[in-house]
Amino acid sequence: MPDIVDKETRSRMMSGIRGKDTKPELLIRKALHARGYRFRLHSPAVPGKPDLFLCRYRAAIFVHGCFWHGHDCHLFRLPSTRTDFWQQKIDRNRARDAEVATALQEAGLRRLVVWECALKGRHRKALDDVLEAAAAWLAGDEQNLEIRGTV
Repeated sequence: MPDIVDKETRSRMMSGIRGKDTKPELLIRKALHARGYRFRLHSPAVPGKPDLFLCRYRAAIFVHGCFWHGHDCHLFRLPSTRTDFWQQKIDRNRARDAEVATALQEAGLRRLVVWECALKGRHRKALDDVLEAAAAWLAGDEQNLEIRGTV
């Protein structure tokens, strides 16, 4: 099936999709900073270049978009066009996420994943609840945590 827009328009639309400084990421960054947490952004020295790295807590925080990481929630739906392309892309992202989780564990680092559905959509949680869960995880010794929307 041909695209409904011309090549230049599609290129402009796709270039607007960012991998860094997304709205959910900025929301988490600003809220954690306001609570006194200090972190590095997209540190290349840490496996997976996490969105936030808190050296003091040996913790990497990732803010994952539900579509791009194939999350099992109401925000993810596989596109009906070019299904094979999108399935391969999302499967590769999931595989990379698993590789990064293993590398972080081997490096002795902790991992927190905040899913987009925890911050937006009909099953979102209150931002304070997300931040309380993140703060409790940072203060504790649990290795991994995923914060997702309510179901």
